[in-house]
Amino acid sequence: MSDRGAGPTLDAVNTSVHEIADGVYRLSTCLPDVATGGFTMNQYLIDADEPLLFHTGLRGMFPLVSDAVGRVLDPARLRWISFGHVEADECGAMNEWLAAAPDAQVRFHRLGCMVSLEDMADRPPEPVDDGDRHDLGGHVIRTVATPHVPHGWEAQVLYDETTRTLLCGDLFTQLGDGPALVHDTDLVGPALEADGVFGATALTPSTAPTLRGLADLEPRTLALMHGPAFVGDSAGALRELADAYEARVTRAVAS
Repeated sequence: MSDRGAGPTLDAVNTSVHEIADGVYRLSTCLPDVATGGFTMNQYLIDADEPLLFHTGLRGMFPLVSDAVGRVLDPARLRWISFGHVEADECGAMNEWLAAAPDAQVRFHRLGCMVSLEDMADRPPEPVDDGDRHDLGGHVIRTVATPHVPHGWEAQVLYDETTRTLLCGDLFTQLGDGPALVHDTDLVGPALEADGVFGATALTPSTAPTLRGLADLEPRTLALMHGPAFVGDSAGALRELADAYEARVTRAVAS
């Protein structure tokens, strides 16, 4: 791997592995120099007949993430790679994974394949439609397109119908490190705080309706990319976040 750019320091960090739902594993690395108190980069591995990795991590994180995957299953068994949108922390190591797992293929909704992945991926991706359901063998995964939510034209989330786990990408991003799994705690306050630091959420008239549509799935677990996994009133948290963003849009239009 080439050493290009001045990415986050990866010396002296490690990746933890925790099962946050039946057969769903959170692989988490806290990077201390991204934000005060650190900032977690999480991937989620679904252990099924056709294993799926959601988020690849940065290219420089590939040794850490592949080692973490190896604590659950042989990395060469990986069959599917997906992520929330095209960004280095989400898919930077995509081609490293395609090289390491000979049967692996990127699976993403058609827009993302058309605008980016058909050119970027070393093997042709498999494009799917919004709402597509796929049986991995033990877990049924639904693809949900969420354009510009939280950001990125090609944004999507995956919903594991079997465990009711929403792989929600950058939604509810928060600062700092913490436990792998929390129950019925406040997710919205920390998410708004992180928005104040990064300004990463695209606030449009479609933001709140999209979040309410995800709430209608009635997920049990929210698998955050930057923060802990959450078990509890996940639909309520999504609706509360929708209300907060809708209020911000309304204030911006009125000003």
